[in-house]
Amino acid sequence: MKSINVLKIWNQVLEKNNAITVHIYYTGENGSAKAFVKEMLTSGLVDEIRKEKGNRCYEYFFSVEDEETVLLVDSWDNQEAIDLHHSSSIMGQIMELRIKYHLHMKVERYFLDETGIPKEDQKFVQKKGPIEEIGPSD
Repeated sequence: MKSINVLKIWNQVLEKNNAITVHIYYTGENGSAKAFVKEMLTSGLVDEIRKEKGNRCYEYFFSVEDEETVLLVDSWDNQEAIDLHHSSSIMGQIMELRIKYHLHMKVERYFLDETGIPKEDQKFVQKKGPIEEIGPSD
């Protein structure tokens, strides 16, 4: 039986596509997280970030269950693009606003799965067009 080097395969996947998505959960008090987002938008910082080389997505989402938490979905082509963003003057302004609004953060990182959604899972994805019934799989 042939041995599979999982680390080697993983490194090949990363070399092919290093896209990284970061989820940042900003939590504050008395609406401070939402105020932070409002200032990020009105100041033009969000527009500047979206124009940075390597930025794929920069979107805020509000929690239905926790009014004091905001989720930022921040996606980049690779770690180098994130490093450039972190060394930019924009990042300094963001850090100042985080302090101003007394925000705490939880951060998660995800890598793009080039294989896509497995066939057996696709039946659970609602697409445009007529709605199909989903029943037990045979």
